[in-house]
Amino acid sequence: MLKLYNTLTRKKEDFMPIKKGFAGIYSCGPTVYWNQHIGHMYAYTQWDCLVRLLRYMKYRVKWIMNITDVGHMTSDQDEGEDKMEKGAKREGLGVWELADKYIKQFKESMALLNITEPDVLCRATEHIKEQIELIKKIEKNGFAYKTKTGLVFDTSKFRHYADFAKLNLDEQKSGARVKIDEEKKNPWDFLLWVTNQPEHIMQWDSPWGRGFPGWHIECTAMSTKYLGEHFDIHTGGKEHIPVHHTNEIAQAYGAFGKQTANYWLHNDWVMINGEKISKSLGNGTLVSEIIKKGINPLALRYLFLTSHYKQGLNFTWESLDSSQIALNKLYETAGRLKKTDDKGNKDDKQWESKFIDAIENDLGLPNALAVMWDMLKSNLSDKKKYALLMKWDKVLGLKIKENSKTRKEKIPKEVMRLVKEREEARKNKDFQQADAIRDKIRFLGYSVEDGDKPIVKKI
Repeated sequence: MLKLYNTLTRKKEDFMPIKKGFAGIYSCGPTVYWNQHIGHMYAYTQWDCLVRLLRYMKYRVKWIMNITDVGHMTSDQDEGEDKMEKGAKREGLGVWELADKYIKQFKESMALLNITEPDVLCRATEHIKEQIELIKKIEKNGFAYKTKTGLVFDTSKFRHYADFAKLNLDEQKSGARVKIDEEKKNPWDFLLWVTNQPEHIMQWDSPWGRGFPGWHIECTAMSTKYLGEHFDIHTGGKEHIPVHHTNEIAQAYGAFGKQTANYWLHNDWVMINGEKISKSLGNGTLVSEIIKKGINPLALRYLFLTSHYKQGLNFTWESLDSSQIALNKLYETAGRLKKTDDKGNKDDKQWESKFIDAIENDLGLPNALAVMWDMLKSNLSDKKKYALLMKWDKVLGLKIKENSKTRKEKIPKEVMRLVKEREEARKNKDFQQADAIRDKIRFLGYSVEDGDKPIVKKI
């Protein structure tokens, strides 16, 4: 039985789908005003594995992900500039050009990490009609009021507003979250439709005046359009809990009088060398940068799988190198198993049970990887080992079959660069430096034999 940690109840619960054999999943997607770095891609890899697992378990899955290309303010609340407009000014592009540019970058990163493209990847600007209709419902039900900034959701009408994020509203100073609208009844009331920014590039006509939608309404409008008013799973980063997802839950109650998603799943963050990823630090590593270093991007996917989604990950280049070594070993093992077939134990049911038990426990990918390596060390027949690898890779997504072909190993560019650098050190009789470089080469999973022409081999 699949168990998932539900932020809504703060408990690990059995997954009970609304409709037998079907799972509807909505994932908060990217705001396409900048590149999506490895911290973003960590989340999408984890949710990809969730989708893959459900399909492995024979569920029919409908996976929806949004693209935010309007209305997301720099504060994540109602303050600041629209991120899309700010990005367009930064790069001297139109907002539509900017969106297209970073949607392309996002999709390329997804492909490099072998992330399944969602069944529907929906842009906010293409669903303005749905957002307006949803806001009309909220207003009709008495959950909205007008101010100088636009139409605002009245959180006082939803008495459980603070429950999801366990907010202490008494401690929140008036104006602390929103200083631009003194007409708000509560500082945490949020905009459904913005009308006080006539210079905003993206504007649409609405019953409340010409303007644009608030960020939060987008997700509720698109999730319910494609999955209905009641669906199974909603995913996102933990940063969405106190504002974005809290507001999604409130406005869904205002429109439908009920909770939309049964299970809310939240991932923790990726750190870079122990520091939070931020633009000021300039440490937002991209998947494309990994390729430039001669590293298989699927080594990054492997690294992501070694971390539970609720724990996050501390990324270092050393940890990525180790993952590359492990992935190469996995590919080589698969290639060998594919060619041979010994007469070992053929009972693979216990291993299938161990793998399922591990991964059904709140998407326990690290434990599932451990089971995989234990299985490969077991006395199971080579044929069965290879068959299980192929089967389990439907969840892991490491492209084991494609990379297990027996062929001449191509030495990574980074290794060959170090070999050349080492030769220069030896010529200059800097043997201490040459030894240090040799250690780096070994760490990357290769050995080098000295001679007239160095011989590089996979360890």
